[in-house]
Amino acid sequence: MEMSLQVIKINSNPVGRLVLAAGLAGAAAVLSGCNAAHTLDASETLTQGYVIDEQAIELVPVGSSREQVTLALGTPSTTATFDNEAFYYISQKRVRSAAFMRPRLVDQRILAVYFGPDERVSKIANYGLKDGKVFDFISSATPTGGKEQTFIGQILAGASKGGPPSGMFGGGG
Repeated sequence: MEMSLQVIKINSNPVGRLVLAAGLAGAAAVLSGCNAAHTLDASETLTQGYVIDEQAIELVPVGSSREQVTLALGTPSTTATFDNEAFYYISQKRVRSAAFMRPRLVDQRILAVYFGPDERVSKIANYGLKDGKVFDFISSATPTGGKEQTFIGQILAGASKGGPPSGMFGGGG
């Protein structure tokens, strides 16, 4: 069986060329339209600060040393020295629907690692806002009042009103 390739010659008159050019332009417009539809959906999620990694948190159970915490979670965003020392890892998630729009805060978390008098981890909490109140997503409880709750509440409330205090997002992971 013999196969042959047949070449069709495009008519060399101007009307044939015009039809070919219009067909190519139409195909290009359709293809660029598909790409433009994807480009117009330009919403983006911006994450700042420490991104909480559940597997890394499991590496620092209660009783871990300060060095273990730093190795597993990295340098904290900030630290506190009232009552017992604590490391705070702060993160924010913002969304904007277009590149020229201002991002809107959708979530903020503070991973708090508390140390006891023996300088070992005594408690780990993952704070955020739930129904407008500070909430610990690990213990599923609202923390009691005091300096600690006020500090965390100020960070969470301050960020929702426009942003954290300057220098709040340090290193991490």
